[in-house]
Amino acid sequence: MEKPATTSLEIHPLLKRRWSPRSFTTQPVDKQVLQRIFEAARWAPSSSNDQPWRFIVGQKGEKTWDMIFETLVDFNQKWAKLAPVLGLSIGNTISKKSGRPSKIYPYDVGQSMAYITFQAMQEGLFMHQMGGLDTDKAARLFNVPESFKVLTAFAIGHKGDPALLEPDFEKMEKGERSRLELKEILFDEKFGNTSQLL
Repeated sequence: MEKPATTSLEIHPLLKRRWSPRSFTTQPVDKQVLQRIFEAARWAPSSSNDQPWRFIVGQKGEKTWDMIFETLVDFNQKWAKLAPVLGLSIGNTISKKSGRPSKIYPYDVGQSMAYITFQAMQEGLFMHQMGGLDTDKAARLFNVPESFKVLTAFAIGHKGDPALLEPDFEKMEKGERSRLELKEILFDEKFGNTSQLL
C-alpha cells in the first residue's frame, strides 16, 4: 500500500512517498542498514554543532525493545507491537559549547529525526514517530542522566498489510492524508499575512 502526498508543487520523491504507517512486517532490519540510518543522524545540522541527539534502539526479541515498548501509552502499544525496531530520541539539555542550558536542543534533535526518517526511506523502510510515551519512565528504565531529556519514541520497519491491525487502526491506515495549504503556513510582513511568494 502506497500513500503518496498529493502536493500542489513537485517535491523530492522520497518526501512525497514518506508517511507514517502503523503496520509493519515481522521482517528484521539488517544491522548495517540501521547503522547507515543513524550515521545519517550524525550529520544533521545543529546549533553551534552541539549535536545534542542521543538514541536508544532495540530490535524485537531484545531486552531494549521490550523496555521501550513498556514506556509506550496503550494506544501506541496496540500497533507498535508489530514493529521490528523501536527507539527513543533523547536530547542533551546543556550546550556542550557554552555549558549553559540550551533552548534549541529539541529543534536540533528534531532535525536529526528528519535525517533518520529520510535515510530510512532511502533504505526502503518506513518510520512512525510517537509522542505518546511516558518519558519519565523511559528515563528511569534506561538510567538517562538528568541533563538529558527523553523526547519521543519511534518505530522503524518494512511496511506491512493494514489488515494486520485492529479495525480502528486499519481504518486510520487507509485514511486520506491532508496538510494545511501553503497560504496557511507561509507569511510575510506580519503573522497570518499570506506571503507574496504565493
